Amino acid sequence: MIIATKDSALGMGGPAMVEGGGLGVFRPEEIGPIKVMQENGTIDVLAEDEADAVRLARQYLSYFQGPLADWTCEDQRHLRHVIPENRLRVYDIRKLIALLADTGSVLELRPRFGRAMVTAFIRIEGRPLGLIANNPHHLGGAIDSDASDKAARFMQLCEAFDIPILSLSDTPGNMVVPEAEKTGLIRHCSRLFVIVANLTVPIFSVILRKSYGLGAIAMTGGSYQASMFAVAWPTGEFGGMGLEGSVKLGYRNELAAIEDPHARKAKFDEMVAAAYARGKAMARGTSPSLDDVIDPAETRRWVLAGLKAQPPIPPRTGKKLAWIDSW
Repeated sequence: MIIATKDSALGMGGPAMVEGGGLGVFRPEEIGPIKVMQENGTIDVLAEDEADAVRLARQYLSYFQGPLADWTCEDQRHLRHVIPENRLRVYDIRKLIALLADTGSVLELRPRFGRAMVTAFIRIEGRPLGLIANNPHHLGGAIDSDASDKAARFMQLCEAFDIPILSLSDTPGNMVVPEAEKTGLIRHCSRLFVIVANLTVPIFSVILRKSYGLGAIAMTGGSYQASMFAVAWPTGEFGGMGLEGSVKLGYRNELAAIEDPHARKAKFDEMVAAAYARGKAMARGTSPSLDDVIDPAETRRWVLAGLKAQPPIPPRTGKKLAWIDSW
């Protein structure tokens, strides 16, 4: 865990070492400036000053020391209005997390890195949880290499300290396109699958909206059944890939055969609407893949029930994991 103050600079070597190695002459602030180290994922949390850094360190350590007796939370009915009725409109996932968690209990790690994913420690009725959530404000929530690395390492941390994981899923799947593949996406996204498949801590999965493709499977522990529970809000939608894309690809010839562009667009919209109806949470809730479709205001109750259902963890005499990835 790296906490840095705003006036920090981090690097493997300072100006003297760089110059001594014949690599050029630089000012101290040019080597590992705070903005760069935030965006490349080196820094977990940015503090205002040293006093704030001490406060954040204490908050961080508190999640590994058990539940708190005193807690408050926002009126959970507000969660019903966070996600817009128009499925094409974006929303603020951090606002949703702040409403869901105990007041003042959210500590987000690496917020400027892997922006398609939010990783944070939170509390529900005083009990600590690790949270992963897709961020629809970046790449529509698609999971790219950085987001995979960020979530994978965070889940290792939760596993090492027996902290259950809450997954808030709203993703069109793993990122695609040639530029994304240049980042080694196949291996980075596979890292997320490998780690999530070997967790012993429970995963509580809540599908907020989109649950498409392999990215959705990674967010639920390898399958919907792999989670201790998998529930969806009424805004949830499911499919092998994005609805618009699946219609364009699956019915390409049929649509191309319609010469009138207005009629073609009308037919496309009709097909998308039909696909959306088939994949809506209320329709999917009748299948074994989901445990229930819930009122958003009931999310905390589900999470708390999941936490209370866990058997007590016996005292450990050594490390659960020999090590955690540094990245």
